[in-house]
Amino acid sequence: MNSFQFQNPTRIIFGAGTVNKLGEQLAEYGKRVLLVYGGGSIKANGLYDQVQQQLQQIGAVVHELSGVEPNPRVSTVRKGIELCREHSLDFILAVGGGSVLDAAKAVAVGVPYEGDVWDFLMHKAQITSALPLGTILTLSATGSEMNGNSVITNWEENLKKSFGSIHAYPKFSILDPTLTYSVPANQTVNGIVDTMSHVFEQYFSPTTNTPLQERLCESILQTVIENGEIALKQPDNYEARANLMLCGTYALNGGMISVGMQNDWSTHMIEHEISAIYDIAHAEGLSIVFPNWMKYVFNARLDRFVQFAVRVWQVDPAGKTDEEIALAGIQATRDYFTRIGAPATLGDLKINGKELDRMSKETVRFGSVGSFKSLDADAVHEILELSL
Repeated sequence: MNSFQFQNPTRIIFGAGTVNKLGEQLAEYGKRVLLVYGGGSIKANGLYDQVQQQLQQIGAVVHELSGVEPNPRVSTVRKGIELCREHSLDFILAVGGGSVLDAAKAVAVGVPYEGDVWDFLMHKAQITSALPLGTILTLSATGSEMNGNSVITNWEENLKKSFGSIHAYPKFSILDPTLTYSVPANQTVNGIVDTMSHVFEQYFSPTTNTPLQERLCESILQTVIENGEIALKQPDNYEARANLMLCGTYALNGGMISVGMQNDWSTHMIEHEISAIYDIAHAEGLSIVFPNWMKYVFNARLDRFVQFAVRVWQVDPAGKTDEEIALAGIQATRDYFTRIGAPATLGDLKINGKELDRMSKETVRFGSVGSFKSLDADAVHEILELSL
């Protein structure tokens, strides 16, 4: 186990009806609010009206940034920054899933910065401050409600990049599982894949002697596997939705499940380049690439993949070689993704091999990726070829 520091400043308010606690939470920070949301589903399900009622009760001045895209655009973020500056807003409230939260974080760090917010995504500047923000989560997936990460797309340049900062952690996040009842099945599938993929990036680590962290990762994976199919069959099953929501939050909240472990994140970097060009859902790309990344790297640390197969997927090791056990676990992952309706190949999304060279080179723009096994552009290209 490596030495580590861990800090998470976000307050979580979890449970049915917790939207009604918005006013008391917000009152601590400011009453000039930028309300950030996506395509309008919060108006259809009544959440928008609930939020507005809470804001009115504390006399908040509210301006809105609506229409945040599934792969949030830097152009949208820039609009939010200008709204905050023009109206002297002092708090950002994000209501939605991970994309909305990511956009809100980028606005938050961009307001006090004199340059262009895209500088942070291109590693040209360091984040030193941000407007405070809070969130109301409507989709279990990214963990953005309890971390400082944000992924933003520059559509004009077909680039998708990320940043992470302690300054971008939400001050509070309201997590009401009932708000996920109306989530379409495909978005529930994407949330399942996203949560599991976040765990994979931490679990498949070159670091040894981390039994607690490994079991934390395995327990989240098992909980998602068990509750994912229940939620898809019974969308209003509170316990299944609550378990998925908590798993999504714990899977990526600043490293709690993987303190002292070196993380990988190469699959995310590869997928960012796919969705930067083709604008697919992030989790759809992950469901395609991750099993192929596993096939490419599993021999780098065979023991971890054997453990994954046996503990997470209950692969019977009797009469099998370690390689056969590991491959059975990888196949079980692919089979589960397929069973819940996630795509298996880039071809399923009408994506061919035309841009493989470009995606491979952009993945390693800042150097080779991955710690489980270091990947250069040629390695990324091979994984993408496996994914066609």
